[in-house]
Amino acid sequence: MKLLISFTIFLLAVQSANAQGLIYKPKNPAFGGDTFNYQWLASSAESQNKFTDKTISQVEQTELERFTSSLNSLLLSQISSSLFRQQFGSDGIKIGSYTFGSLSVEVYPSSGGLTVDILDTKTGETTQVIIPNR
Repeated sequence: MKLLISFTIFLLAVQSANAQGLIYKPKNPAFGGDTFNYQWLASSAESQNKFTDKTISQVEQTELERFTSSLNSLLLSQISSSLFRQQFGSDGIKIGSYTFGSLSVEVYPSSGGLTVDILDTKTGETTQVIIPNR
């Protein structure tokens, strides 16, 4: 009996169902959609973007700021050149150990040339510079 009722309901459902053709039309213009959707899709994607470009946040410097930065670089270069001449003389770098504030510099010969080890005693960071032989 249950089978007969189920079968009857199934036949009535099949008879009353009308089929229609399904047509797919993409929204994205890159895949054949309407080209007028491009701006809407681009703005939707941009509003959902959680990442920021760090290079965009850099503001263009004014002429005065560029001049100030250049002047600071020049002054620091002159000071470091003067300190270099005081410490090493006009002959250049010599083998030995030197101290510049919190920087400890050790200069010694190696197979690659003259090696300069620089240690920042405050942070413990080290840098090694190898000056090749001529």
